[in-house]
Amino acid sequence: MFNKLKNYRLLRRMDFPLIIAVTALVLIGITIIGSATHINTPGQERYWYVQRQTIFALLGAAIVFVMMKFDYHILAPLGNKLYVLNVILLLAVDIAGHSALGAQRWIQIGPISFQPSEFSKILIIISLAGILENRVGKLNTFREVLPVALYLIVPFFLVVTQPDLGTALVFLAIFVGMVFAAGINLRLIGIVAGAGLLSLPVLWHFLKTYQKMRIMVFLNPNIDPLGAGYHIIQSKIAIGSGMFWGMGLFHGTQSQLNFLPENHTDFIFAVIGEELGFVGAAIVLLIFLFIMWRGIRIAREASDNFGMLLAAGITSMLVFHVLVNVGMTIGIMPVTGIPLPFISYGVSSLTTNIIAIGILLNIYNNRKKLMF
Repeated sequence: MFNKLKNYRLLRRMDFPLIIAVTALVLIGITIIGSATHINTPGQERYWYVQRQTIFALLGAAIVFVMMKFDYHILAPLGNKLYVLNVILLLAVDIAGHSALGAQRWIQIGPISFQPSEFSKILIIISLAGILENRVGKLNTFREVLPVALYLIVPFFLVVTQPDLGTALVFLAIFVGMVFAAGINLRLIGIVAGAGLLSLPVLWHFLKTYQKMRIMVFLNPNIDPLGAGYHIIQSKIAIGSGMFWGMGLFHGTQSQLNFLPENHTDFIFAVIGEELGFVGAAIVLLIFLFIMWRGIRIAREASDNFGMLLAAGITSMLVFHVLVNVGMTIGIMPVTGIPLPFISYGVSSLTTNIIAIGILLNIYNNRKKLMF
């Protein structure tokens, strides 16, 4: 009887609008992955990507259900331990990882390969929330911000050396979002941003050759139309050909005829634009906007600073992912290999994002007052 009452109270406090929005994105993603890959994987494995993404989506739902059984506050004292675990995982990639698309990012355990840098994002958010919890409203000088920044430096450079510049930039976005939520003096952010812009000529010399090419192609895709610029050119063609209503599921020429590379991962938004048109792309972006708004509301209504910071970090991560992924497919951002949350194929990314939503739901369940 007590367990039934407890489960009933849990259901009453669930954020069903957020759950519905995330579920809608996952279902859209599975559908688009099927459209993008069914021709390129003939035979019995035609829908291998769909099956794998579906299995891990269901596994993620089970993980979220389990996460609802505990209070997120138990994560606070684990911050330093999770930070050490994070560093160990990233070091393991450097030692035993294998490369994909020019980056050493994966660890293979039997038939399963996973990307530690994806899970690292959640570990970074929890760790930073722990160290910032007692510093809210006390980040007015560089001396006060420095310990928090130093906390980020080790995992940041471990990811950069993989090399995975995209994930490293996600770390920075998480950091900025969380210190902003913690009440940092905005003048400090302005000074750092200005110094960063001035140091760009120096940083250019530390970039890998393919990273430099990506930036040059961003400025002018036609500089290498059959090489580094091919992805963005084909992506823009795909999105443009979708026009208002789209060409229909399984009928996009750029995707179905395999002109669009990485159409089920990094450039899946281009498939949405081609097959579902402006209407479909707008609906997807509106769902993302709703999730981000919900994340901000959860941060505002959190019962304590730790919950507020967790929600701010998760929301910052999702915002950055969407802005960069969508931006690169339409040519207003450099190609960085950042997936579109809940939609791009990738079990590490999908699992990480679902866990993040599970934490948001947990914070919502323990909020200090009801939301609308």
